[in-house]
Amino acid sequence: MQRIFITGASSGLGAALARHYAAQGAVMGLVARRQPLLEQLAAQLPVQQPASAQHSLYALDVTDHAALAAAAVDFISVHGGIDIVIACAGISSGTLTQHAEDLPVFERIIATNLLATVATFAPFIDAMLSRPDRHQCRLVGIASVAGIRGLPGAEAYSASKAAVISYCESLRVELRASGIRVVTIAPGYIDTPMTQINDYRMPFLMPADRFAQKAAAAIAAGESYRVLPWQMGVVAKLLRLLPNWLYDFAFSKAPYKTRAGTASADITDTTDKQ
Repeated sequence: MQRIFITGASSGLGAALARHYAAQGAVMGLVARRQPLLEQLAAQLPVQQPASAQHSLYALDVTDHAALAAAAVDFISVHGGIDIVIACAGISSGTLTQHAEDLPVFERIIATNLLATVATFAPFIDAMLSRPDRHQCRLVGIASVAGIRGLPGAEAYSASKAAVISYCESLRVELRASGIRVVTIAPGYIDTPMTQINDYRMPFLMPADRFAQKAAAAIAAGESYRVLPWQMGVVAKLLRLLPNWLYDFAFSKAPYKTRAGTASADITDTTDKQ
């Protein structure tokens, strides 16, 4: 029975991954800010047998690193170890540098998307290293295609996801000799309640359950990096190859994400929206 710890588990991508792994018989630690949503998700998952293998629920904010570490210690104690850690919690909002009031939004997005990923992995690494079969262990960072190149009007989000990609790469190289695999998943547009309200075209839109299936396969294989869906992976490779002048010209007219605090938007969970 796999033991899996997932942040951002109450909705969107995190919930889809939880449903997928529950169907495979895994026991999970599910982390989100809102206890009622965690309980609602847990009630929808298959009943685990034996009763001692029930999922553990942790209602906390991932920017509270002490609470996150305590949840990790509790999960390892209750379930006897850890196999996969998925840092899926994330938030998104439009941001513009020239607006001084956006600086706290930058700080919150970086704290949630990047620093909380570090804080999610940190308490589990020693437990993984202590295992003789640690080549079975996985640390999984959920990035985004928005981290491939900077998107106008999404400075904080693009920067945070680019940092997640680089951070996971650094950690992957550091842990290579240990056998622990670090996997980076970069979603494109995934069909969740949040993306369903978007009023613009979303190319290669992928169902959330299909995303979870494909992501789980990449995680099991220990792939270093995977963009989902695959079509967005092709687009991502092309974006990397574009010279700056051509990229700047092509994306200077792209629509901006609405800034947090405006009449029509607020910071949104990227567990629902990539």
